Amino acid sequence: MVMTDPERIPVIIGVGQVCDRPGDPDQGLDSLDLMVAALELAAEDAAVPLAEIDSLAIVDQISFRHLGKLCEPLAAAIGAAPAISYQSAAPHGDTPVRLLNEAANRIGAGEVKLAAIVGAEALRTAAGRAAKAATGEDKSYNAIRKVATRREPDYAQKHGLAAPVDVYPLYENATRASWGQSLADAQFESAEIWSRFSEVAAANDGAWIRKPATPEDILRIDDANRPIAFPYSKLMVANSSVNQGAGFIVASLAEARRRGIAENRLVYVGMGAAAKEPASILGRDRYDGSVSMETSIARTLELNGMTVDDFDCVELYSCFPCVPKMARRILGWPWDRHASVFGGLTFGGGPIANYMSHAIVSMVQKLRNEGRYGFLFANGGFATDNHCIVLGNQPIAAASFPQDFDYQAEAEAKRGPVPEIAEDYAGPATIESYTVFYGRDGAPKAGVVVARTPDDKRTLAHIDVTDAAMLAFLTDGTAEPVGTTGQVIAIDEGFGWRA
Repeated sequence: MVMTDPERIPVIIGVGQVCDRPGDPDQGLDSLDLMVAALELAAEDAAVPLAEIDSLAIVDQISFRHLGKLCEPLAAAIGAAPAISYQSAAPHGDTPVRLLNEAANRIGAGEVKLAAIVGAEALRTAAGRAAKAATGEDKSYNAIRKVATRREPDYAQKHGLAAPVDVYPLYENATRASWGQSLADAQFESAEIWSRFSEVAAANDGAWIRKPATPEDILRIDDANRPIAFPYSKLMVANSSVNQGAGFIVASLAEARRRGIAENRLVYVGMGAAAKEPASILGRDRYDGSVSMETSIARTLELNGMTVDDFDCVELYSCFPCVPKMARRILGWPWDRHASVFGGLTFGGGPIANYMSHAIVSMVQKLRNEGRYGFLFANGGFATDNHCIVLGNQPIAAASFPQDFDYQAEAEAKRGPVPEIAEDYAGPATIESYTVFYGRDGAPKAGVVVARTPDDKRTLAHIDVTDAAMLAFLTDGTAEPVGTTGQVIAIDEGFGWRA
């Protein structure tokens, strides 16, 4: 059914984003302050008073957890009393796109006419304040790892798989092997994509790092670009040490017209699709692909009646290279075209769950000036959550709201068998994936192999990083370690890997 009633057609009418760079962290804005600033910019952009919004959706934040639920204080700060007000249950990277899709659904259902979505993180300020307050030598503050790590470590965490930066390399190494790439070729693809991100960020006022980086800069390992988790270095991972906020306002087309907003400033919202991987990283069927990613991308194209050729620009979520590399192959987006309108999570900035709000802001700004349609792919958790949506500077004929964007059942039907976990296994096994973890000094400190037993169960084994030959085999690119056989042996720390 084609949606023709302007009261039920969602359009984005205002966008705003902000970076805060205080000289003294005590003078910095917290997450709530950044949200207020971003919404005020969005309201100014739309020429709409924030007091008149009837829906407010907030992306959960982690940098100032003591602030708690922000619905009431944020509404009070902007002088609004929305009938609908809620905060996402968790800070996942797909959240802004989901909140946009939900706002479009409410407009399509005739429930609201003006909806605001906003999020922010001030991890840099929070870390600075924590360092000033700390005593002793250890003044480090890692909110991401603190949130991700359980009080009682589970099987994966006991092997070092706790935070996203520990887990995404498993996908990187598995996909490289599956695609038949050498280590050098895979790293070159990552560096080329990331270099283009840096170019986009350099031209974006809302980006955190506005300095272009060449592929050679990204591949070079030095003090400014230390290794993090093989094969990723600092310039290949999300930069969460930022203070950034972004928000946007969605209206019905009829409401936008009643308010006299120029047609060339309206960006139409297309239909979306979402699907998830299992929450447990060891409960996945594979690491060389994602059926939930495939489903969300393919369904979004189908729902909007489009192909990759219809898009002038895309935002492919970029917390770590494996994600946009997988997504671009599914979508069919060429590797040598820009895959971001904001600048990626390294250069644009990685404000935890709110990155895609910045991407939406930047996509709206771009579509107001050029092109026709843009495709947004969001990813969150540990390569867990996927949600895609389309935006356009002209009506999207196939779009109709409200819509059910949940395609989980379809993804589950495509999922392969999930292996059983063998926690106490010793014996022969085959490497499914692996990574090596590095300290701040750039030296390897630990590592883990994810392996399959002869009866196809999944098990984990520690890597002895003092074994130079083993370390070279896993990291020098001479041979592909994935798919090779070895032994899981009992050691003091549990079980170790031996080639």
